[in-house]
Amino acid sequence: MTMDPAHGTIDSNEADQRDVQTNDFADSGSNARPPQEPRRVNNDPRAKQQKGNQVRRDRRDVHGWVVLDKPIGMTSTQAVAVLKRLFNAKRAGHAGTLDPLASGGLPIALGEATKTVPFVMDGRKRYQFTVCWGEERDTDDIEGRVTATSDQRPTREAILALLPRFTGVIEQIPPRYSAIKVQGERAYDLARDGEVVELAPRPVEIHHLTLVDQPDNDRAVFEAECGKGTYVRALARDMGRILGTYGHICALRRTLVGPFGENDMIPLDQLEALCDRAASGEGSLADALLPVETALDDIPALAVTRADAARLHRGQAVLLRGRDAPTCSGTVYVTVAGRLLALAEVGNGEIIPKRVFNLTGLTASAGRNERN
Repeated sequence: MTMDPAHGTIDSNEADQRDVQTNDFADSGSNARPPQEPRRVNNDPRAKQQKGNQVRRDRRDVHGWVVLDKPIGMTSTQAVAVLKRLFNAKRAGHAGTLDPLASGGLPIALGEATKTVPFVMDGRKRYQFTVCWGEERDTDDIEGRVTATSDQRPTREAILALLPRFTGVIEQIPPRYSAIKVQGERAYDLARDGEVVELAPRPVEIHHLTLVDQPDNDRAVFEAECGKGTYVRALARDMGRILGTYGHICALRRTLVGPFGENDMIPLDQLEALCDRAASGEGSLADALLPVETALDDIPALAVTRADAARLHRGQAVLLRGRDAPTCSGTVYVTVAGRLLALAEVGNGEIIPKRVFNLTGLTASAGRNERN
C-alpha cells in the first residue's frame, strides 16, 4: 500500500442557500415537428413508450462533476434538471444552492459523484458581490420589497475601516428569506406567508473581505471568502446598518466552491453545444466531466492491491500490516490501479470502507484528470 499526500483545497464561502422557484425553464416545445411531417418511429429497443406515444430513453450511468457557470434567473434545482436531461443521467444533485439572482459556479454531481457532495459543501466559497446603498429590502437582495431607506452614503474610508469587523469568526443572523428550518418549516416559506421569522444569530467564519471597487456613491463591489453557512445577503444588510445607511445585494457571482474554481466552470450554452456534437458523433460528453475524486482533493489517497480492493469492494475491512502500511488515521479515499474504489476510515490497524464506488458507465475523459 502507498499513501499519496493530501492535495490543498481551494477556499470559498457557503452563503446564500435560498432556492426560490420563480422561473419556468421547461422545454418550450419549439422543436416540435409541423403537423404535415410524418412521425418517425423509434426503433431503439432501449426506449420505453409513454402516454401519448411519447418516447422516454432509459437513463444511464454517468459519474463525475460538472461545474456549471449558472446563468442569472435559473434556480439551482432547475440547473440540476437541465444537466440530468442533457446527460440522460440516472442521478444528479448540486453542492450548495446558488440563488436565481446569482451567477457563477454551481457544482453538479452526477451518479457516484453524489456520494462526495458533503466534501464540497464543507469547503470554502468565494463570491464577488455588489452592494447598493440607501435601501434595505426584506429579502436582503434586489428581488425584495423595500423596508427602509436612507439618504446617507458611506465613504471609501468608512467602508475600509469597517471591513475588519466582518473578518474572522463573527455572529450573523441569517436572512428571513433563507432555507433554514424553523419548527420544521423553511424560513422563506414562513416569510412569504407573512409570518414574523426570528432567526437566532450563529457563528460563521469570513476568511477575507475586501473592497474591490466603488463605481459611484450608490454602489460598492466586494469580494468575500468564507466558510460554510455564511450568508452574503446578511453581510450586505449588516454593513449597511453599521455604516449609517442601508444596503442590499444587487449583483452576486460565485467564483469558487471547495476545489472548483472559475477554470472548471462551463457555461450552459457551451455544454449544450458539446451535447449536440456528442449526439452527432463529433465529441464525447465525457469531456465535460471532472472525475469523481476531484471533490476529494483535500484528503489523502491510499493505493491498495487488487486483493485488498476485492475485500473493500465487498464491504469488508482490510488489516494494515507490514512496513509499507500507512501510519495515518482518519478519512482516506482508496484507489486500485489508479481508479477510485472507496471512501474509508483508517484506524486501529485496519481500513474500514464507508462508501464504495461503482464507476461503470460514462466517466470523465482521461485528460480531465489533469486540471489547470
